[in-house]
Amino acid sequence: MNHTEVFFSMKRVSYSVETKYKAVEMKVAGFSTKEIMKELNIRNRTQVKTWWRWYRNRESYRFSQQVGKQYTYGKGLEELSEVE
Repeated sequence: MNHTEVFFSMKRVSYSVETKYKAVEMKVAGFSTKEIMKELNIRNRTQVKTWWRWYRNRESYRFSQQVGKQYTYGKGLEELSEVE
């Protein structure tokens, strides 16, 4: 029996805030996700779709958050005081 092993590099790629905004600008201008990926050298189509969703949901503050980190925009003491 012949077994073929495939290894994928799981290296995280982080993109600059400028690249994220450029991708959204291109989407607004009518470029396809595939065109945006090629032009900006983005590896994963889901990434472009995520940035587009954040933009549409008025969550563009998330463009500057660190990879893998939850963003707590607008959370904290202000939210706690509403509960009291």
